Amino acid sequence: MTDTVRDDADYSDFERRNRRIRLTAWVTIIALIVTGGGATLLTLFFG
Repeated sequence: MTDTVRDDADYSDFERRNRRIRLTAWVTIIALIVTGGGATLLTLFFG
């Protein structure tokens, strides 16, 4: 039972880390688009 509790805690840490990485990625993408740094990418995607 101790292993199960520890595994749940490890998975919880992984979920928290995964959520933080995803949030950071979205903030970076939005910041690039808003500040114009993503203009090159948008031009490439949409012609």
